[in-house]
Amino acid sequence: MSWKRKDLLGLEELSREEMEEILSLARSYKEKAPGDELRGLRVANLFFEASTRTANSFKIAAWNLGAEVLDFSPETSSLKKGESLLDTARNIAAMGVRAMVVRHPSAGAPWMLARELPKVSVLNGGDGAHEHPTQAFLDMMTLIEARGSLDGVSVGIVGDIAHSRVARSDIWGMAKCGAKVYVCGPRTMMPPSLEGLPVEPVYDLDDLLPRLDAVIMLRIQLERQGRPLIPSLSEYAKAYGLNSERLKRAGDDIVIMHPGPTNRGVEITPEVADGPDPVILRQVENGVYVRMAALRLCTGAPS
Repeated sequence: MSWKRKDLLGLEELSREEMEEILSLARSYKEKAPGDELRGLRVANLFFEASTRTANSFKIAAWNLGAEVLDFSPETSSLKKGESLLDTARNIAAMGVRAMVVRHPSAGAPWMLARELPKVSVLNGGDGAHEHPTQAFLDMMTLIEARGSLDGVSVGIVGDIAHSRVARSDIWGMAKCGAKVYVCGPRTMMPPSLEGLPVEPVYDLDDLLPRLDAVIMLRIQLERQGRPLIPSLSEYAKAYGLNSERLKRAGDDIVIMHPGPTNRGVEITPEVADGPDPVILRQVENGVYVRMAALRLCTGAPS
C-alpha cells in the first residue's frame, strides 16, 4: 500500500499514487460486498454545517464496514455553553472514537484537529471554501467510469469558483490525474488569483462547451458571499445556466455532473439534470464507496 496517512484533509497535498489507491479500493467495494473491516471501530460525524449527501454517505460507508457511528449535533452540545471546538473533539476522542469526519465553516479546522488528535483519523467533510476531498474523489470515480480514464479528458467547472471547496478539490485531483481543467463563471465569482492552480479560466460558457468532455455545474454559494456578486439569479441563469438549448453546443457524449444540492432553473434546468443518463445520482452512489475507501485507508485497517 502506498497510503501512509492517518488523515484525509485535502487533495492539494496528495500524490497521484495516493489518489489512485483510494479510487482503486472504492471500485473494489463497488464490485463486491465488503467485509467487516472496521468492526469494533467508532466513527464520529462532526458536522457544523448542513449536509445531506456527505453526512449520510459517510454514515452508510461506516456501517457497510461494520463500524459504529456517533452523530454529533452542535445544537445540543456544550459548544452552546462556550466549549471550544478542540475541547469538544478531545472529549469525543476520549470516548473511544477512532475516526472523525469533520465539516466546519472555518477553513483549516480539520487540519487543526488532525494535528492535535494524533490517535484519531480526521477526514475532511468540507472546510469553508477550502477543500472537499471526498466529493472530488466521487467526481473522479464517476468520470473515470464514463471515460475510462482522466488522462487527456477536458473538464469544465462552471459557477461560483471563488467560494467552492468542491472546485478546489476537483481542480487538484483531476489535474494531477491527467485531466485538462477549465474554470468558467462571472469574473466576480473567480478567485482574486488563479496563480498556482492548474486551470485555465474561460468566461464564456458557450465558447467553452464545445471543448469539453465533462462539465461540473456548481451551486452559487450565497451563504459564503458577503455581498451580491451578480445582478440577479435570472441573469446568472441566462449567462451560465446549463439548459437544453445551450447543451446543443456541446458534444453528444458530454458528461454532466453536479455536486448537489441542485438549484434547478439557476445553474441547471430540470430537463438537463434529469436527462436520460442520470450521472448526478451515480455521483451520489459512488460517494458511499469512496468514503468507505477513505475510512479504511486512514484508519489502517488490515487488508
